Amino acid sequence: MFKHYFKTTFRNLWKNRAYSFLNIFGLAIGITCAALIFLWVEDETSFNHNFAKRDYLYRVMQNEKNDGKISTIGSTPGPLAQALKADIPGIKNAGRLSWSMDELMVLGEKSIKGNGVYADPSVLSMLTLPFIHGDAGSAFKELQSVVISETLSKKFFGDDNPVGKVVKMNINGSYSVDGLFTVTGVYRDFPQNSSYQFQWVSPYETWENKNPWLKPWSNNLTETIVELDPSYSHSAINKKLEHYLSTKANGNTSACLLFSMNDWNLRNQFEDGRIAGGNIKYVHLFSWIALIILMIACINFMNLATARSEQRAKEVGVLKVMGAGKTGLVGKFIGESLMMSFTAVLLAVAMLHLLMPSFNMLVKKELSIDIFRPLHLLSLVGVGMIAGLVAGSYPAFYLSSFNPIRVLKGMKIKTGTGVVFIRKGLVITQFTVSIVLIISTVIIYQQVQHIKTRDIGYSKDNLVTMELQGSMKEHFSAIKSKMLSSGYVENAALSLHDALHVYSYGDGFSWQGKDPNSKITVHSNVVSNEYLSTLHMQVISGRDFYPTGADSNTAIINESMAKVMGKAGRIGSVVTSGQHHLQVVGIMKDFVYNDVYGSSEPLILFCYTSPATLLTIRYKPRVDLTRALAKTEAIMKEYNPGYPFEYKFVDEAFDQFFATETLIGKLAGVFAALAIFISCLGLFGLAAYTAERRTKEIGIRKILGASVPGLAGLLSKEFVQLVALSCFIAF
Repeated sequence: MFKHYFKTTFRNLWKNRAYSFLNIFGLAIGITCAALIFLWVEDETSFNHNFAKRDYLYRVMQNEKNDGKISTIGSTPGPLAQALKADIPGIKNAGRLSWSMDELMVLGEKSIKGNGVYADPSVLSMLTLPFIHGDAGSAFKELQSVVISETLSKKFFGDDNPVGKVVKMNINGSYSVDGLFTVTGVYRDFPQNSSYQFQWVSPYETWENKNPWLKPWSNNLTETIVELDPSYSHSAINKKLEHYLSTKANGNTSACLLFSMNDWNLRNQFEDGRIAGGNIKYVHLFSWIALIILMIACINFMNLATARSEQRAKEVGVLKVMGAGKTGLVGKFIGESLMMSFTAVLLAVAMLHLLMPSFNMLVKKELSIDIFRPLHLLSLVGVGMIAGLVAGSYPAFYLSSFNPIRVLKGMKIKTGTGVVFIRKGLVITQFTVSIVLIISTVIIYQQVQHIKTRDIGYSKDNLVTMELQGSMKEHFSAIKSKMLSSGYVENAALSLHDALHVYSYGDGFSWQGKDPNSKITVHSNVVSNEYLSTLHMQVISGRDFYPTGADSNTAIINESMAKVMGKAGRIGSVVTSGQHHLQVVGIMKDFVYNDVYGSSEPLILFCYTSPATLLTIRYKPRVDLTRALAKTEAIMKEYNPGYPFEYKFVDEAFDQFFATETLIGKLAGVFAALAIFISCLGLFGLAAYTAERRTKEIGIRKILGASVPGLAGLLSKEFVQLVALSCFIAF
């Protein structure tokens, strides 16, 4: 029986090759799209799965109340980690990490810049770093030690065991640690879907000794992670942490909370002190898109199968006369549907392997499909089964319900209004969904373009930033003079932060008339005299910093800061920070930083360069940037030999703010276009079948003088109406 059904199924598919191809190809595209999306979803939801203790690891966050608003930050006081371990039951382990930084590592004539962190020894055990050479227990016995990644080890030492070798780490920056460090271990590289990507780790105590201002409870510049005892509830510990900081630092009313490592990637957005989402919304969005595309592909199959039912009416009649029951016929047609769906699955697997490199380039990941991985194999089999059953169920029950006597007498099978209504409804549904996806993609693109092209308060074109390395800061005047005389450079300046990222160090500013109970977050940047003119920022009141000479007791505030200060927000007012009294000499126009979708927050600029970490260069308009950069590199090598020439274009860094939105827009656009394509495949099949069924009618009309355009309009009229209705609903 099954062998017979298989033969007849294969013969029927081969006999109607065009329609079989449309069905299989449309379903294969749908399965391919869904598989690509779910591979992306799998990667997003498996972030940090390389850490064995991820279920018990938490980052300590702070909820700060400023001017009635709650902001959540991941920076904490340096002493917090050890205090939590000692004071809070349930915290099994705790450790500190510095912010991520680039250090120049030198071995002989090799010099490589590696991104890394300074961390406590406990961090190595909490993260369970997989050591290739050495081990976590003995890695940080000496302060001048460092463990490096497998990739960094190969760059320096090839395949040799580097444990015991000595490298020099030195940037000569304000905060960095210089000296000879002994390599005490090599760990395997982190996978791409890991929150941590550092290439080296050195003892936190070494960094703290270099920067003693990290030690007080008043400085929030350290990342703290803790490991909980599995028998304790993190919510119970959170209650104990709510007022913990106030017992350690007078006047600190911030509340601490634990943020699970499992949420670092998917739920990293906070509003009013609570988790408010993150990438999880994109995971949900694209999961729905995958299901919708599969649904559209199944709709195509169902429509084509029911539309061609009249051609198979005699086959059903003969089978019923020969004794076939309804159950057997249902099984036959569902089996035929399953055969097509699994053929589509095999075609989809081939398409996946062909498209994976391009998809990886689009999403900037390293995804791969392992057919024999249980999850992937079960998913493909499940998709094949569900698609076959869902797509074939209605045609199977519809075809098996034909009356054999009416069929064999040659009487026309009545196509019920319900069947026609369902078929039209399915066409409208799939086109409506596809058009909604297209509209959504256009809206995302327009929104991103609007934000990109709005006035951000300065010119980002021809603007380059470089990290200060070696003796660049000491030789800044000579470097700047040489660059200006080259004819390529318009201006250059030093600063602590770049214009896109300006940080706040808490509520440390006061002025006449400020409410002592009011906490206002004020951002600040330390800049050289030329900073505003280099970035083309506008001073709307007062003056810029003097071009030369000391201006260290003055400050320039932005419009938002002037509004916050009220009557004191004017030229000549004094802003106090600790022991420093700074006179406001200028008010600058607001510019966009940190949150490119929002408005500028209160900001103060100071004029002195000792803590500066960045060099900003403005090239002249219409210069050859390739030659300009080559000339800049030559000047840097002259005054700062032995250091790599590295730079970033500010406009490219600005575009990185929209990386997620741009990716989502591209993905939505690609899958929306494919959804339209799949829908059009089905519409093409229905149109072709309609034309085939009305061959005699077309012949008679042509004899009576009908034109080809007229006949085309007649045949397409019904489908145009359906698509137009879909557009109306979607709009």
